[in-house]
Amino acid sequence: MPFKVNAECRHHIPRQRHRVTNSAAYDAALRQRGSLTVWFTDAAIAAWKAKPRTTRGGQALYSALAIATALTLRAVFRLALRQTEGLIGSVITLLGLTLAVPDHSTLSRRAETLEVPRSRPGSAPVHLLVDSTGLKLCGSGEWLLEKHGTKTRRSWRKLHIGVDADTGRIVAATLTTSDVDDASQVGPLLDQVMDPVASFTADGAYDQQGVYDNVAARHPDAAVIVPPRCSAVPSDIASTMPNQRDRHLQDIAEHGRMKWQEISGYHWRALVEADMSRFKRVIGDALRSRTEQRRTTEVAIAVEALNRMLVLGRPSYVRFA
Repeated sequence: MPFKVNAECRHHIPRQRHRVTNSAAYDAALRQRGSLTVWFTDAAIAAWKAKPRTTRGGQALYSALAIATALTLRAVFRLALRQTEGLIGSVITLLGLTLAVPDHSTLSRRAETLEVPRSRPGSAPVHLLVDSTGLKLCGSGEWLLEKHGTKTRRSWRKLHIGVDADTGRIVAATLTTSDVDDASQVGPLLDQVMDPVASFTADGAYDQQGVYDNVAARHPDAAVIVPPRCSAVPSDIASTMPNQRDRHLQDIAEHGRMKWQEISGYHWRALVEADMSRFKRVIGDALRSRTEQRRTTEVAIAVEALNRMLVLGRPSYVRFA
């Protein structure tokens, strides 16, 4: 990338090494993430059946809670809809409950309009880290392509996430087509963050005036930490009234890009890349749903599941080299 300093010899820089200080607690949290210990509270049992609707149309049998529970199990254990129906039915039978089991067709149809509730940990200022990654769409497998001798263009969607640097939680997420510019999703991501934003950090793809304008319009006091491009020039008012981008250029010219990353706190952006890696390792790198709205619901369910796993325990690091 053009804004990397000494890119040709960066492999000679020793990699930092860290030690986990709470290994026992973190190991227990990792084991608990895969635990299939399931229980239904009295409130959940009472809310399993949908409330009767007073408007015209058919009556729903299952509440949003029931559909979200089944889809969460599907996301965590990477199941197809029919296997999800079998799993939730088995859990209900083992618990000795008499609840109805939503079938796979109902799960697919209700995912189109399901509103996924999001938990809010508090009202502390958020240091928002933003980035995007690609998720593949399910399609013909390699065996079919080889057998029929045809090639299809690989389709994928772009997942944009905003991560709280202090807690590691994904506080905002959008799903777009692959041709959408990353910077265009800054506004939709910020609209999902209910807490005040103290800083906004992203990579060089977000070096656009619209990004600074979107952050300033919603959080005027927030710091925007985005590395200017290698061809960036100061604005016309840089000498009299420099803006945040001008100050970044001045600091880079005075101290260099590596020192600027340390001064500005840009290196914390690595945490959002770690969250994207965690998403793909735990949930997977492909979307299973067939329509755009169901894919959006699938991502929202996955994000909420990852945040719940994070509550179980996080590692604490100390650097030793």
